[in-house]
Amino acid sequence: MQYTLDNFSTVSEVVDAFSKNDFVVVSANIPGTKLFATVHLAVSDASGDNAIFEYINGKLVIHHDRKYTTMTNSPVFEEQLAIGTYWRGIPGTIMLPGTNRAADRFVRASYYIGAIPKTDSTRVATASIFSVIRNCSVPWGISSETEPNIASTKWRTVSDQKNLIYYFDNVLNPNVTWVEFSKIDFSEKAKVRKLSLDKNETYSGESSANFKETQPFHFFGL
Repeated sequence: MQYTLDNFSTVSEVVDAFSKNDFVVVSANIPGTKLFATVHLAVSDASGDNAIFEYINGKLVIHHDRKYTTMTNSPVFEEQLAIGTYWRGIPGTIMLPGTNRAADRFVRASYYIGAIPKTDSTRVATASIFSVIRNCSVPWGISSETEPNIASTKWRTVSDQKNLIYYFDNVLNPNVTWVEFSKIDFSEKAKVRKLSLDKNETYSGESSANFKETQPFHFFGL
């Protein structure tokens, strides 16, 4: 994910690079567990383009389409699309699956992301997206040893790619933190700075001023 963010500015650039298969993606155990990490990677850009990447039996599968706006961590994305097709025939105002299973959360997210009102208000749009994510989150304290893909939602984020604002919601904190990228120095010679969040730090509103100088990000395996 970090490699993708550092090297590409559009979804098409990511798709072109990954399609060449000229690099290898290496995974490892989820930190602090004995569970091997297998995940989807979803990318989007300010134009509204979307793509989802997944490795199935070691082979990269790319789903590239602007309509792919919803994804959960299981099952494989092709099966998620099939599930969505089935549920589109059942009005969401009558019934939606309500368990914490990823497939059910995919259905709820797919329905609500299309049902919420379209608006030019950044405030209303951000609140609407957060409300959809919260509806599809796994409650804190819920997990399954036999189904590692079912685990408590620890944080939620919203990326406003039009106004370049990044929102972060730690479920253990009572408020949402955000950063306006226009207030961050991204120049080549700028100092590396970080907003620490790993100890449930609480910030109020726009928090670019709270970034502290730090060491550069260390890639796993290097």
